[in-house]
Amino acid sequence: MSLWAAHLVTLQLCVACCWAFNCQETESSPDFSLPGDYLLAGLFPLHADRLEVRQGPQVTLCDRSGSINGHGYHLFQAMRFSMEEINNSTALLPNVTLGYELYDVCSDSANVYATLSVLSQLGTNLLEIQGDLPHSSPKVLAVIGPDTTTSASTTAAVLSPFLVPLLLDQISKVNFLLHGDTVTFDDKGDPVSGYNIIAWDWSGPKWTFRVIGSSTWSPVGLNINKTRIRWHRKDNQVPTSVCTRDCLEGHYRVVVGSQHCCFECVLCEAGTFLNRSDLQRCQPCGKEEWAPEGSQTCFPRTVEVLTWHEPISWVLLAANTLFLLLLVGTAGLFSRHLDTPVVRSAGGSLCFLMLGSLAGASCSIYGFFGEPTLVTCLLRQALFFLGFAVFLSCLIIRSFQLVIIFKFSTKVPTSYHAWVRNHGAGLFVMISSLAQLLICLTWLVVWTPLPTREYQRFPELVVLECTEANSLGFLLAFTYNGLLSASAFACSYLGKDLPENYNEAKCVTFSLLLNFTSWIAFFTMASIYQGKYLPVVNILAVLTSLSSGFSGYFLPKCYVILCRPDLNNTEHFQASIQDYTRRCGSA
Repeated sequence: MSLWAAHLVTLQLCVACCWAFNCQETESSPDFSLPGDYLLAGLFPLHADRLEVRQGPQVTLCDRSGSINGHGYHLFQAMRFSMEEINNSTALLPNVTLGYELYDVCSDSANVYATLSVLSQLGTNLLEIQGDLPHSSPKVLAVIGPDTTTSASTTAAVLSPFLVPLLLDQISKVNFLLHGDTVTFDDKGDPVSGYNIIAWDWSGPKWTFRVIGSSTWSPVGLNINKTRIRWHRKDNQVPTSVCTRDCLEGHYRVVVGSQHCCFECVLCEAGTFLNRSDLQRCQPCGKEEWAPEGSQTCFPRTVEVLTWHEPISWVLLAANTLFLLLLVGTAGLFSRHLDTPVVRSAGGSLCFLMLGSLAGASCSIYGFFGEPTLVTCLLRQALFFLGFAVFLSCLIIRSFQLVIIFKFSTKVPTSYHAWVRNHGAGLFVMISSLAQLLICLTWLVVWTPLPTREYQRFPELVVLECTEANSLGFLLAFTYNGLLSASAFACSYLGKDLPENYNEAKCVTFSLLLNFTSWIAFFTMASIYQGKYLPVVNILAVLTSLSSGFSGYFLPKCYVILCRPDLNNTEHFQASIQDYTRRCGSA
């Protein structure tokens, strides 16, 4: 029922448009008519439509001088001749007279008017809209024409709800002889007898035609003799029956209008390709493939990962290995001079915890090379943050203890003795390190860093990476280390006026400044670049943080132990303390 309703709405719109175009004032009779028992309608363009710019819809009058359409006139005469032949024959349709109504459809408005006219009731010009469309009774049984696709589409859309022709249910009963051949039709209205295929020849003074092929019913076949076809081109060349030439490579066809041979050529987008078996659309490449614009094939994506054997990897690995050797050498040097004033002032056994934490953080660098795995993604960032947090905690407590000893031990002796008695330094380092450990464990559990293949950033690449930098856990761990760095800087600054042997404000400030700068550079690069060498920037940030912390704290002490042993004695340190005491007393 919905299909009939759609047709009914279409018909009503046509009627309304016809009324708006003042069709009711047009002559209501066909141009030529012949009464008969059964009426057929013919829609032919006897006049040509005029080409002009129109400001609005209007009815085109067909009977204009100088606008005769020769082709339409011949079609018109052919139908009249055929009807007269049928009526004059005693064998074709005996005791039946065919009538016709012929309309001049020189324009779209005339075509709509003629179509609506043939649907009116016999003997009237009224078109009644009925609810039961299949049982309506138009005055004509069939319509011949129009001869153009556009006009025929309009006519067919209006006629189809009324089942015109209503002749199909009777045509299967037709059986007659025509020039010695029997003419019959099946239930669908298709001829079941064979027929000849003719081509008109308009090259001479008189129109003729020749048989160029035939269609057979039993067996079903179609035979065409191409040599008998006369093409109206130079040297009988076959014309190219297309609206648009073939598209260039990598362009797909977008059909314009209702004809498949009329199309626009559109360039295939990047990431798609044109398969020659389907020229109407570009097919997407696979997930592991890519294609530039206008491509006819897809290419495998290049897998991007920082491998072990690249030159830049060798440089970074050599630098990290050298740093580990420096840590091991420093640990050996400090163990040999453990009882000297320089090592004791640096924290004594606490120095080995600091060196070990730097070594552990340095080992995280090896997780940035090669294809990421679950283990490397879990450890490479978390191990650095945890190791560096232990180092910063030791640096904070060492600077804080020096400030307490030189400035507050005599002013608040009770608090100082309680701090020493309860192992405040070790307790702070443990609590501070456990806090970072808890953050890292939460990060690894809640926002688990996983190896992933990234496809969106670069169309031709697959970037292998870990997802840790996109998580809240990464930012929390980084922020916590930032707070420890700021605390270490504050404690070192408070001790800027301590004795020279204990004053590390300049070196620590410089090392922390390098730490901040390296990570600012990393985040800046990460915001504008997400390619293969982003891990290189990350490694450089890690190496800069670790080496700056080591250099700012341990290198000055190594220099005194190795190059200035005259300063590594109790007398020199006592002299520095006495000088500091005199300055504080005079102040």
